[in-house]
Amino acid sequence: MHTLLMLLQATPETALNSNALLGAGIGMGLAIIGAGIGIGRIGGQAVEAIARQPEASADIRGAMILTAALVEGATLAALVFALLFKLA
Repeated sequence: MHTLLMLLQATPETALNSNALLGAGIGMGLAIIGAGIGIGRIGGQAVEAIARQPEASADIRGAMILTAALVEGATLAALVFALLFKLA
């Protein structure tokens, strides 16, 4: 509650910093939610594919790990950019 009162009584410089913090927080949250959804879908679809064709499980598993790594890399980049915007 005290923080909310401080934001309401903020000077323009403080308000600009608060908006940057809010934007960084929203950006980081969306990046994490997107990564969770993406990796969940990758895992679910890979399990379904392995269930349909068990003989191709090694190829499917390799593609799944590669795709999950790319999603994690994009998420990490989004988090770094959000932190850089917060510090600017």
